[in-house]
Amino acid sequence: MKPLKIYQVDAFVEGPFSGNPAAVCPLTEWLDDDTMQNIALENNLSETAFYVKKEDDFELRWFTPTIEVDLCGHATLAASYVIFEEEGHPDEMINFTSLRSGKLSVSKNGDLLTLNFPVDNLQEVTISDNVLYGLNIEPIQAFRGNSDVVLVYNDESEIKSLMPDFTLLGKINARGVIVTAPGSREDFVSRFFGPNAGVNEDPVTGSAYTELVPYWAERTGQHNFRARQMSKRGGELQLELRGDRVMIAGQAVKYLLGMIEV
Repeated sequence: MKPLKIYQVDAFVEGPFSGNPAAVCPLTEWLDDDTMQNIALENNLSETAFYVKKEDDFELRWFTPTIEVDLCGHATLAASYVIFEEEGHPDEMINFTSLRSGKLSVSKNGDLLTLNFPVDNLQEVTISDNVLYGLNIEPIQAFRGNSDVVLVYNDESEIKSLMPDFTLLGKINARGVIVTAPGSREDFVSRFFGPNAGVNEDPVTGSAYTELVPYWAERTGQHNFRARQMSKRGGELQLELRGDRVMIAGQAVKYLLGMIEV
């Protein structure tokens, strides 16, 4: 097999060495699933995106080091950056097709890239024992979306002070656990814990905002938000609820370009 081009792109950046790093592998045809999973494991980033151009759009898939996932925001943003800035896409819009999440699109306005993702509506649930004992501060509410559990806290200081027990959180039947609260400067803040997906804490989780934005819109009556994910690296997002879609916008920067042998 010929060497494959690989990019590493930081998505949702707020400054140098911030945001969420994703690997991006452009392909001319799909590799077998095991090979893509092993590449993602070798990269050891929270996500590796693979895409194949198909006429006027792109097929897109995402892998953590351990599993293929249904949807990933920051790796979609990273793939879009590569297609726009490195591969010479001529238009201001990219249309993606995901077998797991349907039609997705990303638009470009200067340095700002905006994801157009489907809403994930939440249902309130009882706070489980694994949540109660897996986090050192008890949430005030718990919700369940298609993939994740969402826990609501009183304020930003509680989000910052959380010390998760990843063994207990890994027993929750969900892709991840999202924690959120009103922000002191931003409209709201969050963190994302994903031990079941092989990522204990994700730096910036674009897909989580398909759950968070509808929640905060219903709670506040707003449709536009500024948010920050309070991981060690940190990341900033501009968000809008538009009907049954969520606009998730941020900036990206290339960190490296290389070739891999498989």
